[in-house]
Amino acid sequence: MKNILIALGFCAVLSGCETIAVTALGIGASTGVSHTLTGISYRTFTEPMPRVKGASLKALQRMQIKVASTDKIEHGTSITAKTADRDISIELEAISPNTTRIRVRASSGLFSDSATATEIIMQTERYL
Repeated sequence: MKNILIALGFCAVLSGCETIAVTALGIGASTGVSHTLTGISYRTFTEPMPRVKGASLKALQRMQIKVASTDKIEHGTSITAKTADRDISIELEAISPNTTRIRVRASSGLFSDSATATEIIMQTERYL
């Protein structure tokens, strides 16, 4: 009997978390953007890497985020951008000739800003 009461108590406490988890899952599924625990947002597009790179640069321009550098990396390109209080890192990886994975990390000091990272991916999709 005591174990049942403890289990019911845990269910009552955890039931509020289920609503948050379901909401977060719905938001992530609707945007098609995934997140890691480190604040990196990523998505795979069925587009060649040069096209995704061009769309990413247009998205940054539209958002008035200044590109600091563009470098070649193994299997792709790295774009570094800055705002007054954010450092943004974008990695484009060619998975195949027609498939590109984009990973975006926006950070302010020690804190990640997944909302900005997600918006960059959504704006990139807009230009594709």
